[in-house]
Amino acid sequence: MSSYVTEIGKRAAAAKSSLANASSAEKDKALRLIAKALVENMDTILKANETDIEAAKANGMSESLIDRLKLTPDRIKGIADAVLEITNLPDPVGKVLSGSARPNGLRITKVSVPLGVIAVIYEARPNVTADAAALCLKSGNAVILRGGKEAINSNSAIVKVMRSSLESTDISPDCICFIEDTKRETATELMKLNEYVDVLIPRGGAGLIKSVVENSTVPVIETGTGNCHIYVDKSADIDMAAEIVFNAKTSRPSVCNAAEKLLLHKDIAEIALIAIKNKLDEKKVEIRGDELVSAIIPDVVPVTEEDWGTEYLDYIIAVKIVEDIDEAINHINTYGTKHSEAIITESFAAAEKFSAEVDAAAVYVNASTRFTDGGEFGFGAEIGISTQKLHARGPVGLPELTSYKYVIRGDGQIR
Repeated sequence: MSSYVTEIGKRAAAAKSSLANASSAEKDKALRLIAKALVENMDTILKANETDIEAAKANGMSESLIDRLKLTPDRIKGIADAVLEITNLPDPVGKVLSGSARPNGLRITKVSVPLGVIAVIYEARPNVTADAAALCLKSGNAVILRGGKEAINSNSAIVKVMRSSLESTDISPDCICFIEDTKRETATELMKLNEYVDVLIPRGGAGLIKSVVENSTVPVIETGTGNCHIYVDKSADIDMAAEIVFNAKTSRPSVCNAAEKLLLHKDIAEIALIAIKNKLDEKKVEIRGDELVSAIIPDVVPVTEEDWGTEYLDYIIAVKIVEDIDEAINHINTYGTKHSEAIITESFAAAEKFSAEVDAAAVYVNASTRFTDGGEFGFGAEIGISTQKLHARGPVGLPELTSYKYVIRGDGQIR
């Protein structure tokens, strides 16, 4: 293992005590300084981001992925605001989660504690740099950030601003560490840095997440890809369905909570599909479907088996007409990624059945999947959307970045 990655691990591990022992006031002060500095250094960050954007265009990156990478003054202000919002959230560390007294007089208390050192491997999303660092700081964790090469200049600029902000506090700047070497080997080495890293969180596409899950010896909180579905039931309000599908697909197609698949009950398929297509045409969304779909709207792109499991992250949606809600649920549980799924229906029974039987971190009734987000859920910024079931599920916010310990107080008991 290279001395470079190991040295970063050592620095983060050595620094975590300065953060674990910091008071809520000290952590919030540091976050306010970071938010202020991000805005004050906006021009520097935007200049670095422009270098990344130019390289991405030269390398043929798609427009939807460039949108993920791109920073604007409003987006940087939004990143700073997200950091500030975290200061308004309760400190998750040091909370008494439960307590009991044993017959022998021992008093047992369960108390929340930081996870320790969290490593985050992610792709072309510069906002993840600030979100992850701020969440880890508030929850008392040191963080090692390893972003993708596509955003190296943007990430480096953001990290420099954050670390500089900590120099005037009692919190070590090494609580925010950054791996500048974007070669594949550094990610692989980070996955095996068990001596210094307590938890690893991957955030990105299916390939990245699969690689981390299969190769990491460090425990992983798996944030999933978003092959999200919207099922339009036979009792659905068609106008509502059209607006929800339009929002879920087109408001920002490059994110994991965007809708990728549309399922339509056969009884309302024709009228619903025409109404939805008319809305999607406003954004020139490509529709893929089978013979049943093409019988309603001509010139659709033929759907393939591969399409059903694909997260497009683009202005593309695959459509399937189903016999009933059972077929819709079965299709979603077969091809979904357990992220976010929605039903549009006026039937209480259908809504209850869908909510109970669909296996996903977030299940929506008559609402867009685009709300799966820490901020929208009232959690503040989140480090990703977990699609697994152990430790954390859904938006991974402050409480999910802690563990707990048992503190046992006695007066001389022996066993």
